Amino acid sequence: MKKNIAFYSIVLLLVSGHIMAQEEEPTEYKKRVLEAVEVNLLSSYYTQDGENAAVTGGRGTEELTDIAPSINISIPLNDDDVLTVDATVSAYTSASSSNIDPFDGPQPADPFVASSGASEQDTWFGLTANYAHSSDDRNTIISGNVSFANEYDYSSIGFGGSITKLFNEKNTELQLNVNAYFDSWRPQYPIEFREGFNLSDYSFSGNPNFSSNYTEFQDESRNSYSIGVSLSQILSKSIQTAFIGDVVLQNGLLSTPHQRVYFGDFEDTMVENFTLGNDIERLPDTRTKIALGNRTNFYLNQNFILRTYYRFYTDDWGIDSHTFKAELPIKLGLNYTFYPMYRYYTQTAANDFGEYNTIVSTQEFYTSDYDLAEYDAHQYGIGFKYYNPLNKLNIGGFGLKSIDLEYNYYERTTQNFNANITSLSFNFVAN
Repeated sequence: MKKNIAFYSIVLLLVSGHIMAQEEEPTEYKKRVLEAVEVNLLSSYYTQDGENAAVTGGRGTEELTDIAPSINISIPLNDDDVLTVDATVSAYTSASSSNIDPFDGPQPADPFVASSGASEQDTWFGLTANYAHSSDDRNTIISGNVSFANEYDYSSIGFGGSITKLFNEKNTELQLNVNAYFDSWRPQYPIEFREGFNLSDYSFSGNPNFSSNYTEFQDESRNSYSIGVSLSQILSKSIQTAFIGDVVLQNGLLSTPHQRVYFGDFEDTMVENFTLGNDIERLPDTRTKIALGNRTNFYLNQNFILRTYYRFYTDDWGIDSHTFKAELPIKLGLNYTFYPMYRYYTQTAANDFGEYNTIVSTQEFYTSDYDLAEYDAHQYGIGFKYYNPLNKLNIGGFGLKSIDLEYNYYERTTQNFNANITSLSFNFVAN
């Protein structure tokens, strides 16, 4: 009986709703910004190797392995609003960071050999939520975001937002975005600089006063503020271009506390096969970064599209860089796309960079991090995408929209540095 009452109640509601709808003024149909929930599952596997580890003053193994699964969920809240949540976990094993304490393993300490201690591996976690609202005419989009990240030696919280305006029958798009990040360090200093380390407990050779310049950082915070603007324009049926500009201001602890520096005017202090650091990296507590770029896509024909990207970057630490990237997606029928790609990068060295044992102890700032050195880099990649426009394959109420597999090989002109990056993503849409 209760089932019949419920059935007739639903029918009555539907009928009354239909009558009320007939009485209302007709309204213009408005397409939803996002028709259904979309879920993107991504996993990447990254490996690298090299001989210029910053943890050991620019001389030592850079071997690292990282596995980073992530999930991105986009949820339509109504016709106009979309909530997007992105969560990533990055689990890595690093021979370089293991040598923060090279004496905690059974083997003799050596900058080119990984230690097996606690600092060898760690997990990074990041979470971002973004809320976007589109106007009725879909010519204005306002969004806001909040983010959180945490690792063993720092945590970060961020806030931001953007406004996007479309003009000229949506052929022109102007976007302004602002973001702020507030980081807190939990410094992990090299073992020889920590309280409780006693050189007399080890058999050593060389200078017993190896760390006369060392003091701990007093400010353990780092703040970053960015503002960006982009202008996109459809120039013709076959050409679309976008101009991008970003300014980033940073202040606080911009040095990395666990990266050693070795002075050329100090006698080395050796324990086993390991040279104790003379100090930690010290860099200015402010930094201004400016980047200008262009992204242009050329539609060649129904099977070929050429995507190009160029960026110029400069900062007040002395680094100037140029980035160029080209990608050529090739459609193989309705469902498949194959895309080779190439990226070239070149930069000048930071003013305060110095190689192992070349820095002078009287300098105010110094680093031996080869990410701040002069170098050129090449990245060669290949990708394959399967697109299923009808979502025929269903899993748990979600249809498979696409699969994307990509591989990149990266190398740069510092000593033997190379990396391999493999990523695989699955995009699903709710049925």
